[in-house]
Amino acid sequence: MKERTLFLCSNCGYESPKWYGKCPSCGEWNTLKEERQLVKPSVSSSRLSPYRAPKSEPAPITEVRTDQDIRIETGISEMDRVLGGGAVLGSLILVSGEPGIGKTTLLMQACRHFGEKGTKVLYVSGEESLRQLKLRAERIGSNNERLFVLSETDIDEILRASARLSPDILIIDSIQTAFKASVDSVPGSVTQVRECALTLMQYAKGSGITVFIVGHVNKDGAIAGPKVLEHMVDCVLYFEGERNISYRMLRAEKNRFGSTNEIGVFEMGDLGLREIPNPSAALLEGRPKSVFGSCVACTMEGSRAILAEIQALVAKSAYATPRRMSAGIDYNRAVLMLAILEKRAGLLLGACDTYINVVGGLRPDEPAIDLPVLVAVASSFLERAVDDTCAVFGEIGLTGEVRAVSAVSQRLNEIRRLGFTKCVMPNQDTSPIKVPDGLELIKVKNIRQALDAAL
Repeated sequence: MKERTLFLCSNCGYESPKWYGKCPSCGEWNTLKEERQLVKPSVSSSRLSPYRAPKSEPAPITEVRTDQDIRIETGISEMDRVLGGGAVLGSLILVSGEPGIGKTTLLMQACRHFGEKGTKVLYVSGEESLRQLKLRAERIGSNNERLFVLSETDIDEILRASARLSPDILIIDSIQTAFKASVDSVPGSVTQVRECALTLMQYAKGSGITVFIVGHVNKDGAIAGPKVLEHMVDCVLYFEGERNISYRMLRAEKNRFGSTNEIGVFEMGDLGLREIPNPSAALLEGRPKSVFGSCVACTMEGSRAILAEIQALVAKSAYATPRRMSAGIDYNRAVLMLAILEKRAGLLLGACDTYINVVGGLRPDEPAIDLPVLVAVASSFLERAVDDTCAVFGEIGLTGEVRAVSAVSQRLNEIRRLGFTKCVMPNQDTSPIKVPDGLELIKVKNIRQALDAAL
């Protein structure tokens, strides 16, 4: 055997015999990582893998059956919402997130519901021993006879055990600890992650077993390993949240069988994750009354309308260049709102420090959040409080106009359900929409009208 050195791109998987500062394939900088490999005599991959996919023949698409139930519900309604109604049979699902955010806890709680429905689950951990898994299962309440656990990192041994057990669900925690013996590279490397993911994908498609894999993230917040990993899987779930905030958000960054706009909201507690079916009430809990710089916004997350509190603090700057900070919304979008507010509303913010925050860890990214941000900043600058019974939504243009947004009916129903009686919104046609009883609509055309109505 002979040793050779390769440089692999962590973004696209490009192989090069020498190092480049810029990847010749994807154009990313500083992504080529050095790896040493042993060159072995070529061996057929079918002899190395314990699983061989059955041979398939082309079939007319009209004869492909879709009437049978192809989804397995996890029993966690928030997770099923993000998946599009449940996990699809034979799919490969990647669950990623920062360390300690609750990825293993989420999957363990799903195992509890699988066991209650009689679904057989094989949970394979390369990071915890069987005793550790037992303790976690007892704490969460997942201790049932339908859950089988295995502490193993060799992907070939994992598939052999799965072939003997024939589970309905296979969970690998995590893909960075798994390795393939036929690949001479350390676990977690670009080559190992790619080969292990490819093997699991073939296994899921060939056997019809749903496979969940846990993926770590790097210091930049991206999924560790090659970018091709995200292309291989059918669904990428990202579990996010702040360490000092108990709320967690589950998002679908990619979903071949459903929407990528849905989110699931959880709260981390002593006994695991608790679903938050009413995230608006949770995010508005503890909201101060009649204070400057606070405004309630209505944003859409997939098909769900969510109310969140936006806070702003405007103070005279002690430096020549004022500070601009934002948390929860895009910084460039926040700076743009400040420029529009100064130019079109005549508020002199150029000599003031401005801080904007979305309470609760929510990160809305739709245009309808523009008007609430603008109202919160103006409220702090003018020291006028927004009415406690008023909610705001609308997109802002560069000329200061308030533009129409989508899903008005869902927004109005959510606003009224939470007890608000006034709504400042764009001047758009709502004639086909049934306005909830007790809700007063204040339609505005520009930001001056919006500020007069809200403040």
